Amino acid sequence: AAAGLSYVGGYVINTYKSYDNFLQDEYAVLPAVIIICVAIVMFLIGLIGCCATLRESRVGLGLFLAIILIIFIAEVSAFVLGFVYREKVKTDVQDTMRSVFEKYDGKNAESTVVNYLQEQLHCCGVRNYSDWTSTPWFNSTGNNSVPLSCCRQELSNCTGSLDQPQDL
Repeated sequence: AAAGLSYVGGYVINTYKSYDNFLQDEYAVLPAVIIICVAIVMFLIGLIGCCATLRESRVGLGLFLAIILIIFIAEVSAFVLGFVYREKVKTDVQDTMRSVFEKYDGKNAESTVVNYLQEQLHCCGVRNYSDWTSTPWFNSTGNNSVPLSCCRQELSNCTGSLDQPQDL
């Protein structure tokens, strides 16, 4: 379990690097760090449990049980907090994404991140392609289209035109 959690934590940190412009909060990577710390603690607790079992120590096994109960309570608390604050996190991410989309000009770093995000997640805009109509980039181009990163990857002749939303 500790190895699995370590992998998940490392994967989240590695993935965070691709989307750090959208997650401007410096604490956004904190859950991944916590997951890695929990993995280390789980490894140590597992080691205590194995040693206590091999030595048939009642004190060691009692300590192991107490630690497992504390971890269970912490997991339930984390689940409840995650459930309670899910809407706040969703709203914060959407607001940050909208601000990054507002900075889109097709050339800057934010533009590269937006294009990468839309290509990787097979999406267009924050909620859908109509989000682009309120951006400065859309109004400045005047060609009634969205970036080509909105196009379906299997289509080679997509122009990003809003006249053909089925291609987006």
